[in-house]
Amino acid sequence: MRGTATAPGYDVRHTLPLRVEAVRQFRRRRTLFAFAILLLLPWVLVGAFQIGGDPGPDGFPSLVDVATSSALNFALFALFVSTGFLLVVAVALFCGDTVASEANWSSLRYLLAAPVPRARLLRQKLIVALGYATVALISLPLMSLIAGTVAFGWGPVSLPTGGTVPVDTALSRMGVIVVYAVVSQLVVAALAFLLSVTTDSPLGAVGGAVGLVIVSNILDAVTALGSWRDFLPTHWMYSWMDALQPDIQWTGMAKGTALSLTYSLIFLSLAFRRFRTRDITS
Repeated sequence: MRGTATAPGYDVRHTLPLRVEAVRQFRRRRTLFAFAILLLLPWVLVGAFQIGGDPGPDGFPSLVDVATSSALNFALFALFVSTGFLLVVAVALFCGDTVASEANWSSLRYLLAAPVPRARLLRQKLIVALGYATVALISLPLMSLIAGTVAFGWGPVSLPTGGTVPVDTALSRMGVIVVYAVVSQLVVAALAFLLSVTTDSPLGAVGGAVGLVIVSNILDAVTALGSWRDFLPTHWMYSWMDALQPDIQWTGMAKGTALSLTYSLIFLSLAFRRFRTRDITS
């Protein structure tokens, strides 16, 4: 019976440690650029409010009407204006660039020749990419709380429709909102990762995931589709606003979570299957 030959001291568990991959991804310009934008945005918004003054009512009640009421209101407003595009781009950037950039630099084949098993390489890159995406999503509301505290002070959440939510309750609601925001972006992360193992172009992988969101938002605006819109990846993206009701409404967030996890599992399964059989030439 022929045994499996391995090099002395070789242990698959020691190949491409997470800390090594984390450092490699952190040193990339796209990581520093993405975090710089997310951490700078709250201060830009503060400057805009300082220059333009307090927002006044504009049609239907919205978060912008109460954005300067307190730090918590400001953080909610910053999250609201960022959910549909900026956070999508950040998540797509981290997850879409991770494998495609290696292929683009012709370094992917050298990683596999290390040797790092394909499944492990993909898993390590996915864990680190999702980790950075999660930190990015959390960093925006945290920096918004800091900027909002400096500019507008600390206080309860003022609801656009009237009434307030006490600080203790608002903080727990904010935790629910941030967790749901992360979960709802998983579909973007998974699609970007699938495209990243399919193409050698990081821009194509990132752009493809962002394009999905744009097309989904356009279709979601077509009311003639009726209940079919419930299956669009972005239909439930803003369901976290249900946490701002006097009593949290969980239905929308539950449906959004189920849809996002379903799409994510499908896309990630396809990514691992595609990478397992892909000819690595770069």
